Amino acid sequence: AKLAVLTESDITGRRRTHRTARPRARAAQETFDDLAPGDYVVHHQHGVARFAGMVTRAIGGVERDYLLLEYRGDDKLYVPSDQIGIVRHYTGGDNPTLSKMGGSDWAKTKAKVRSEVAEIAQELVVLYQKRVTSAGHVFAADSPFQSELEESFPYEETPDQLVAISDVKADMERAYPMDRLVVGDVGFGKTEIAVRAAFKAVQDNKQVAILVPTTLLAQQHHQTFSERFASFPVRVEVLSRFLTNAQAKKVIEGVNSGAVDVLIGTHRMLSSELEFKDLGLLIVDEEQRFGVKHKEAIKSLRTDVDVLTLTATPIPRTLEMSLTGIRDMTLLSTAPAERQPILTYVGEQNDRAVAEAIRRELLREGQVFFVHNRILDIEHVAAHVRELVPEARVAIAHGQMDEGTLEQVVIDFWQGAYDVLVC
Repeated sequence: AKLAVLTESDITGRRRTHRTARPRARAAQETFDDLAPGDYVVHHQHGVARFAGMVTRAIGGVERDYLLLEYRGDDKLYVPSDQIGIVRHYTGGDNPTLSKMGGSDWAKTKAKVRSEVAEIAQELVVLYQKRVTSAGHVFAADSPFQSELEESFPYEETPDQLVAISDVKADMERAYPMDRLVVGDVGFGKTEIAVRAAFKAVQDNKQVAILVPTTLLAQQHHQTFSERFASFPVRVEVLSRFLTNAQAKKVIEGVNSGAVDVLIGTHRMLSSELEFKDLGLLIVDEEQRFGVKHKEAIKSLRTDVDVLTLTATPIPRTLEMSLTGIRDMTLLSTAPAERQPILTYVGEQNDRAVAEAIRRELLREGQVFFVHNRILDIEHVAAHVRELVPEARVAIAHGQMDEGTLEQVVIDFWQGAYDVLVC
């Protein structure tokens, strides 16, 4: 038949998934399945109580289920199960004081909170005014190159990722500066959102600054962004301690002259010698890892610049600003389709189990973190691991090593020079 069969990726050199993502059934938000006797709850009218369990009572010859709530002074309240909506989980800390049924304490507490909320709302109005009236750059709609970059993403985007990407683009196309927080677990695709936002900014002849807390993360991002932008005329540079002074000087000159489109760097990026020619987008990765001084320096960078913050663990202040609406927030809660769940096994110390686990990981060409709790005898532990699995390449990392050595070991581990990191 002389038949040759070519797939799409044979011709284009890339794989593109065409399966549309199935919407997942969301768990009911208001669930009382995890309410256990002894938990604290709040009743709409009577205040904070202790949940004492479900009870069945016959009243007027009719049997019904009730939630039994205990208040201060041995007062009890039976709430019919069909009125469960007026009871909420208590979320204000560890051990609250129980309210007194029929007293005025609860009414006073609610009145006090109302007045505080009104004050915060007033502050918010002023902040919103400033934010909406400050002029930001209006980015153009997506270019054909943008579609080309997005098509080259080798995985299928999760529904949350698609929402986040469209939110960020919509913000960038508005007339006032973006300030969006994207919260998502490790591996949920935050970097891809940053890649697309950065490319959109570069398409509009703006520079992009990506601020990261560690040299290792800077190297990883530099690799990711360079690979994704390889087929486009975008210059990506990294500024970290690993550069010699001459190299760093060259990068800084490129940034100041506008030749560098995307700069990835640690807090070294906040030094006064760096002056972006035309900064359009600031991406801050893991904001909670920066100190107060660094945050002030970041603020000076971002007066009228679009800001995108990525984090897996937002600090309370950042989260509060997002929840109160000063910053827009997008949550990535869907794991990518092929992502494996984390399996946890707890057992007694067992050399055979350790050796088996390490060998299983070596078979799939993976790597192992071996976490030990004392620096004092970490060398002995590493030697023991080498005895158990002689074919494994073992390295040691801990917080008392000098910074340069530690960083080099971690980078070597990331690049695959070692199989097991005893740390």
